[in-house]
Amino acid sequence: MSPLSRNLLAAIVIPLVVILDQWSKYLVLAEPRFNARNCLDGTQPCGGIEVSTMFDLTMLWNRGMSFGALQSEGIMRWVLVAVTVAIAIGFGIWLAQAARRITALALALVVGGAIGNVIDRVRFGAVVDFFDFSGIWPPYFFNYVFNVADAAITVGAVLLFFDQFILSRHGQSAPRPANGR
Repeated sequence: MSPLSRNLLAAIVIPLVVILDQWSKYLVLAEPRFNARNCLDGTQPCGGIEVSTMFDLTMLWNRGMSFGALQSEGIMRWVLVAVTVAIAIGFGIWLAQAARRITALALALVVGGAIGNVIDRVRFGAVVDFFDFSGIWPPYFFNYVFNVADAAITVGAVLLFFDQFILSRHGQSAPRPANGR
């Protein structure tokens, strides 16, 4: 993949993920039925909107990582911000050297998602989550509430796994430059 097309892909995907993520969260925060700002401190319940038997919009403040892992407050909030930023920078460096389009796309999705969630964590101390598919097969199938950034990170991670462990093992590795480096 040429540096120009890799940079163009990153310049489109990363801001697109951040914009879609922040716009969707803005809509949730602005909707009174979610009671989002009032439930941030935990003294009032957050709200939701029933959409169907399988899918709801459920406001949740996530103080941890994707899908609620490693819940943290206080100084650990800033540790989580620092770790997330470090991972995003590391993936950004990897992205700048990505030889395959799928690698660049996967990394751009993860970086865009990480930036979207870091913005929330810095602004509010928690991340706005609202997509709730727990009605698909309760309580066993998927009891997580997530957002656009989490979805981008997950899709990027799956694509990265596919790229690194499936494509690279089946002769789809990146072409080497003529000088052998």
